[in-house]
Amino acid sequence: MKRREQEILRYQQMLEFEQQALEQGYLMIAGVDEAGRGPLAGPVAAAACILDPSKPIYGLNDSKKLSAARRDQLYEEIIKNSLAYAVCMSYPDEIDSINILQATKKAMTEAVNSLEPAADYLLLDAIKLEQLNQPALSLVKGDARSVSIAAASILAKVTRDRMMLKYDQDYPQYGFAAHKGYGTQQHYTALLEYGLTPIHRLSFLKNLEEKRRDDR
Repeated sequence: MKRREQEILRYQQMLEFEQQALEQGYLMIAGVDEAGRGPLAGPVAAAACILDPSKPIYGLNDSKKLSAARRDQLYEEIIKNSLAYAVCMSYPDEIDSINILQATKKAMTEAVNSLEPAADYLLLDAIKLEQLNQPALSLVKGDARSVSIAAASILAKVTRDRMMLKYDQDYPQYGFAAHKGYGTQQHYTALLEYGLTPIHRLSFLKNLEEKRRDDR
């Protein structure tokens, strides 16, 4: 089967939960997902996206399963063809203050509340947003099961990755362009040599400065 045929088939299979919501009478169905919960540096990004059923975007999938080039292509299609989308961030100081889970939920809630037109139903990737009133369905591995969540995952990841490329220009010795803030050996080596930056999550690196002093 050719790639295009595979993408069309996957798109049709990933419409299951959107179709269920449509059958219940909902029209503005938003997928919600995040990128960057695990890194040692940089923000966590959350996106909400309402796709246009009349403009299918073939190739949508869990952003982690796509190449960077394909994510960029789909990102442009999503922002061009969706009915509404929003991306919001929680930054390291907020992550350190309220913890990564609450910071992620806060960014997701802000993204949903920023949609225009507003969503009347939410499809969430394995999380619950208690602050929102819309009916919602939380799906484990939702970014590989729902086109709306997949679109949100791509928006969140591409936006965050581009931000980390900008941070790489500010702090070139850390290699953010390569690892996007995740805990690679390159990143830990740079941390031990150069210390923390303002974009590092102190709560993720509580023992690093002690180790750095001990190694000297």
